[in-house]
Amino acid sequence: MSNTALLLIDLQNDYYSTFDGAKWPLSGTEQASENAAKLFAKFREQGLPVVHVRHEFPTDEAPFFLPNSTGAHIHQSVAALDNEPVVLKSQINSFRDTNLKQILDELKVEKLVIVGAMSHMCVDAGVRAAVDFGFECHVAHDACATLDLEFNGQVVPAEQVHNAFMAALSFGYCNVDTTDNLLTLAW
Repeated sequence: MSNTALLLIDLQNDYYSTFDGAKWPLSGTEQASENAAKLFAKFREQGLPVVHVRHEFPTDEAPFFLPNSTGAHIHQSVAALDNEPVVLKSQINSFRDTNLKQILDELKVEKLVIVGAMSHMCVDAGVRAAVDFGFECHVAHDACATLDLEFNGQVVPAEQVHNAFMAALSFGYCNVDTTDNLLTLAW
């Protein structure tokens, strides 16, 4: 049995421009979900673990992912099956104050294939924490999404934000590759 799991981080309704009432739509979330779904299909077909992480802020004052809101639900295109764990978090790092590490340890996971949002926040923090815990990580960069940011009076387009963070992760933390290339690997 493989020691690899697929980890989905925060592909939730509020991030989808096609979701009616989305509070924080990202650039390319729908395409990221299509690619994530390809990996889901392979992992599920092979009987490999799939673990979902869902973010909810602890207050109704948050700009998105409000407690008990439909915007905070995992998008239907990548929804969890009944036998797949869903970790609820309220921090950027998926491991902080959650049982994610315990779940992965119980599943005897050593390698993670990671997809999700936002590239520059929860994906980045999750990968770095996972590596610090000793997991070998692979990120499907085309199954991740983010948004335009502003710094020092300049708008940084989402594509540049995403590329900068993927370049940093691939420099020393993990393998960053396309969904199609990761699908060819034997897990």
